[in-house]
Amino acid sequence: MGDCFLYSGATGIAIKFGAPQPWMFVAGGLLGAAYVFSNIMLTPMIGAAAVMGLSVAGQLIAGLALDRVGFMGMAVREITLGRLAGAVLLIAGALMIRLF
Repeated sequence: MGDCFLYSGATGIAIKFGAPQPWMFVAGGLLGAAYVFSNIMLTPMIGAAAVMGLSVAGQLIAGLALDRVGFMGMAVREITLGRLAGAVLLIAGALMIRLF
């Protein structure tokens, strides 16, 4: 089978998924631990529904940013009024879960 590589749009270097850099394991572990720790600490303070709502809202905002820059060769998608309105409504819903 032939070699099939994806190339980084920023650097033009082939991405080797079979051999991740060692810092990726450290970064992934630390970010995962921070996410779990923050969920454990925040759930008793603000409630499970608020934690999950704010987590999803944060993921949506990150997804909009990644779409906008075309992260890892993805198609670039503009932040349209409809997409922005959806994000604002999700954030508003998460805040309503927390405040009301």
